[in-house]
Amino acid sequence: MTTYVSLYERRVKIVSDTLREHSELPEKVAAELAVHVLDVLDHIPEKMR
Repeated sequence: MTTYVSLYERRVKIVSDTLREHSELPEKVAAELAVHVLDVLDHIPEKMR
C-alpha cells in the first residue's frame, strides 16, 4: 500500500533537504523554515518569479 504525499509536502521536503545540505540546521528547524520559505514564494506574483 502506498502512502499519499501531497505536492505541498513534497515541496516542503525538497526545501527542507536543501536547507539541511547547506547548513547545520536540525531536521525539525529546517522543516519549519521550509514552510515559511514556501509561504513567501507562494505569495510572489507569478510574473516576478
